[in-house]
Amino acid sequence: MAGNQQRRNARTSNKKGMVVGSGGQRRKQLQGRGPTPKAEERVGHPAARRRSGSAASRTGGGRPAGGRRSGPGRGGSTEIVTGRNSVLEALRTHVPGSTLYVGSRMESDDRVKESITLATERGIAVLEAPRTELDRLTDGAVHQGLALQVPPYEYAHPEDLLHVELPGTPLIVALDGITDPRNLGAVVRSVGAFGGHGVVVPARRSAGMTAAAWKTSAGAAARVPVAQATNLTRALEAYRKAGFFVVGLDGDGDVELPGLELADQPLVIVVGSEGKGLSRLVRETCDQIVSIPIAAVTESLNAGIATAVALYEVSRSRRLR
Repeated sequence: MAGNQQRRNARTSNKKGMVVGSGGQRRKQLQGRGPTPKAEERVGHPAARRRSGSAASRTGGGRPAGGRRSGPGRGGSTEIVTGRNSVLEALRTHVPGSTLYVGSRMESDDRVKESITLATERGIAVLEAPRTELDRLTDGAVHQGLALQVPPYEYAHPEDLLHVELPGTPLIVALDGITDPRNLGAVVRSVGAFGGHGVVVPARRSAGMTAAAWKTSAGAAARVPVAQATNLTRALEAYRKAGFFVVGLDGDGDVELPGLELADQPLVIVVGSEGKGLSRLVRETCDQIVSIPIAAVTESLNAGIATAVALYEVSRSRRLR
């Protein structure tokens, strides 16, 4: 019988195939790689990206509207703003773009023309890119043939806010556990409107200056410095040593905001998240806990609105004194 190795002088090789019995001699080459991993566990698979995105949204680190994050880590990454409306809005609000990508052979409209004009006026590079390249840059997001690359935000050091050359008594806002970049942008806008000297955010578990924050700030982020603190509690203690009073906003405050007697002093107003409020260590670092009186039917205010109310009251009190 052909192939029967019990025969004497049986052939053991074939010019057209491998050596007979090579399965045993080359076992490593024939070993299996185990069970096929699930789609959610395969790097680069659309199901894995969807799973990653849903996990990020549950922890407050989802993508900002109209954009996506890329690169290693916040503060050292770039961001791509996608879609004609989002790109145009970002350029109108002076988001610091570095490159505007325009799809080749696409139908142009007023939004595309204005985006190209604004980018050219501000010295932003305008590059034509095929659809496949835009799909790769935007990670498959709906880009409508237009995408804006935003460089990493350059954070200040908390000590830098002590030397901001602005008129009036120093006023700083610190955010504790604020994870929505739109809230951060709203706070930056309010700080600019009421004469504040800057904003401090923790390096971890906090919203960063993404394109969404830039857009919400309505251009205020271009003139209001945002500092990043490795340890927020230590930064607050350093401000106290520098002569600041640290005031925390909380619904269970010792005094109500209209009765804040420290308003004319150098202040750091600390705002916690709407759900958890101030963390324990930050609360213990505050000189005073202040509440904003609201109607009983309203449980709380979000961080952006609470900060605006507090800054307005401090500004009003300082003008009267």
